[in-house]
Amino acid sequence: MRILLVEDNKALAEGLSALLRGSGYAVDIVRDGASAHAVAAAENFDLVILDLNLPEMDGLEVLRAMRARQNRAAVLILTARGSPEERVKGLDLGADDYLIKPFDIGEFEARVRVLLRRQAGLRSSVVSYGNVSLDLTARSFSAGGMPIEIPARELGLLELLFMRAGKVVAKDAIVQSLTGFDDDLSANAIEQYVSRLRKRLAPYGLTVRTARGIGYYLDKTASAE
Repeated sequence: MRILLVEDNKALAEGLSALLRGSGYAVDIVRDGASAHAVAAAENFDLVILDLNLPEMDGLEVLRAMRARQNRAAVLILTARGSPEERVKGLDLGADDYLIKPFDIGEFEARVRVLLRRQAGLRSSVVSYGNVSLDLTARSFSAGGMPIEIPARELGLLELLFMRAGKVVAKDAIVQSLTGFDDDLSANAIEQYVSRLRKRLAPYGLTVRTARGIGYYLDKTASAE
C-alpha cells in the first residue's frame, strides 16, 4: 500500500513516515500544498494523510482539487484546526476521516488501517484465501492458527496480491504500491520476490501465478482444491 504524507513539520513527518514504513507501507513525503497538489495529480496513492496549514497552498484546496479530478484515494486530515466548522468543511470536501493534533499514535495507526481496508473493499480485518489468513490489524499471515514469517517487502507484495486474490495485479501497479520516490524496485527484483513467495506459500496450498506480459495473481494449487 502506498501513502502520501503531506506535513510541513519535518520532525512529525519523519516520525510518522518511519512508523508507517516500519509497518511495511511505501511512504512519500511532501511539505507544501503546491507539491502535494502536483504529486497527487501525477501519482497513484491508496491513502493521503493531509495537513491543512500548509505553505503555498492550503490543505483544503489540495483536497478540493483532488476530488475535482475524481481522485479516489482515501484522505485522512491530520491538523490542529479542530473546530466543528473546519471538520465539517473537510468532510464535505471529500475527506474520509479527521484526526486532531496532538493525537495518540495507536489511534493514528488504527485509522490508517481502517481507511486502507475500505480502499481495498474489505469489511473485516481478517481475510482468508484457501488455508491462509491475513490479519490487516496486525499485518500478519497465518495458516491453521500458526504464523507465517515473511520479510517486510515480500509481506507488502503478498498483502497486495491477497487483497485482490484471483485477480491479476499489473507489474506497474505492484511497483507503484510498494515503492516511494526514493526507492528503486526493478522488474527483476519483483520476480525475485515472487519466486521467494512461491516457495513460502507452497506448503499452504497457495502460489503466485504469472499472467505473462501483464503481472501476477494469487491462486490455489491443485493439491489445495
